[in-house]
Amino acid sequence: MTKPAPIEDVPIGGEGIRLGQFLKFAGLLDSGGDVKEAVTGGHVAVNGEVDRRRGRQLVLGDIVGFDGRRVRVCP
Repeated sequence: MTKPAPIEDVPIGGEGIRLGQFLKFAGLLDSGGDVKEAVTGGHVAVNGEVDRRRGRQLVLGDIVGFDGRRVRVCP
């Protein structure tokens, strides 16, 4: 059985951020085009569930998973 990746904390300096913005801010993806492809393709999970909405509003404590990495939205 494979262990889940450790969770990395990514401070955003505020209360919330949109999923697409966070993927770039956290360094998981480089461009808006990559974000669109990954999210609409079902390769991004929020709190363990696939979410296909780039504009989803994330809140503090949400955990985003992509490509074997997990990052948490922090203040």
